[in-house]
Amino acid sequence: MTFQDSITKCFSNYANFQGRASRSEYWWFYLFSNLVNFVVVFSTTLSMGVEAGDIIGTMVGLVLFLPSLAVFARRLHDRNRSGWWILIAFTIVGLIPLFYWLVSEGSKEANEYGEPLELNGSNPTDTQA
Repeated sequence: MTFQDSITKCFSNYANFQGRASRSEYWWFYLFSNLVNFVVVFSTTLSMGVEAGDIIGTMVGLVLFLPSLAVFARRLHDRNRSGWWILIAFTIVGLIPLFYWLVSEGSKEANEYGEPLELNGSNPTDTQA
């Protein structure tokens, strides 16, 4: 999945916690969110001051929070984990398994969250020659 495809898919699934998300979809959207937040806060801080930068940065963070949470849950679904596992991040130690699940390959079989994601442009469940 490309950078642009990831952004488009995440915003079209703004609050969709169903289904699965590939590693590339998650990490491209993560990069996009951080870049947007940095650019907006940096430019606002330079032009209008630190307080305005903080306020605008918080607003951008709130706009990006729900799609980020949704793609996070869908990424866990790809690893055959419930989205509720996000809550173990509050234990701090829980960040270790969460990070592992985010960077590791998704399951290649269908699971309770859906069919496997497309690999290299073709769906492994297709039987066409």
